[in-house]
Amino acid sequence: MIEFAWIWVFLVLPLPWLMRRWLPAAPEPGGAALRTPFLEEFDSLPSSQGVTKTKPHAIWIAVAGWVLLVSAAARPQWLGEPIEQAVSGRDLMLAVDLSGSMEIEDFFLHGRAVDRLTATQWVAGQFIERRVGDRIGLILFGEQAYLQAPLTFDRTTVHILLDEAVIGLAGDKTAIGDAIGLAAKRLRDNPAEQRVLILLSDGANTAGAVSPLQAAEVAAREKLKIYTIGVGADQMIVNDLFGTRRVNPSQDLDEEAMNAIAEKTGGRYFRARDTNELENIYALLDELEPVERTKHFYRPRTELYHWPLAAALLLAAALAVTKLRE
Repeated sequence: MIEFAWIWVFLVLPLPWLMRRWLPAAPEPGGAALRTPFLEEFDSLPSSQGVTKTKPHAIWIAVAGWVLLVSAAARPQWLGEPIEQAVSGRDLMLAVDLSGSMEIEDFFLHGRAVDRLTATQWVAGQFIERRVGDRIGLILFGEQAYLQAPLTFDRTTVHILLDEAVIGLAGDKTAIGDAIGLAAKRLRDNPAEQRVLILLSDGANTAGAVSPLQAAEVAAREKLKIYTIGVGADQMIVNDLFGTRRVNPSQDLDEEAMNAIAEKTGGRYFRARDTNELENIYALLDELEPVERTKHFYRPRTELYHWPLAAALLLAAALAVTKLRE
């Protein structure tokens, strides 16, 4: 269907008639007298009154052009068929650790060893794409925490920004408390009732101005639910001068603090020792925080003003040609 965005513009339609009705007529130009010795020859010429008289068809052309011009100014639009959108209203923030320990290659992806950040980017990227209807934000933290992407429905951009993150970008240490505090601050003024932070780290809090438990208390007051994920294998084989030996690459992971953060805010703590466990965790998060299917509809709009505007210009050109031929 067609509708006009600025329908009030049609109030100016009678403006030309009102101007002609109430404004005084323009004075006729007075010319200088011309003396000729052959005035009788002018009597045989056709009367000039018929030349200045406007022809009826010209008036109708002008009226049609004016109506089309006003119609173009009223912004006619074509409304398409309603399109369904799923909007849940949930504000979901991801906080990803970029400290130096995230470069340890104790994960496997597609049959090859990869570092922890690469595995996180792969799994979390798929999670982001599934969150249709949620506003997603991204916090990256190391020695400092900073907002990489504010809350947005543009999941593709958040996914790209996550893939572009590099280890050590925010420093080699880990400021878990600052990341939680930043998330609580960014989500504080949002009207949504469900505010969720998914925090992924492979170490203990070694930097920052706020301790993780203090930040968790603030988050609990702000009704921010935090799901914490501890990443890193329990053991891996390394080569040294004495051959090979098994080591625990996750010995610095503070599981006690990560679990306490989740409990204080009503969330849960998960342990990801390999890529499969990480994928299962994000699948479980989809179940714990399901995407609501509240139906919202919008109708695409296509501007049509250029059609009546072009027609008005054509009528104006036709009127000009008519005047030249008189």
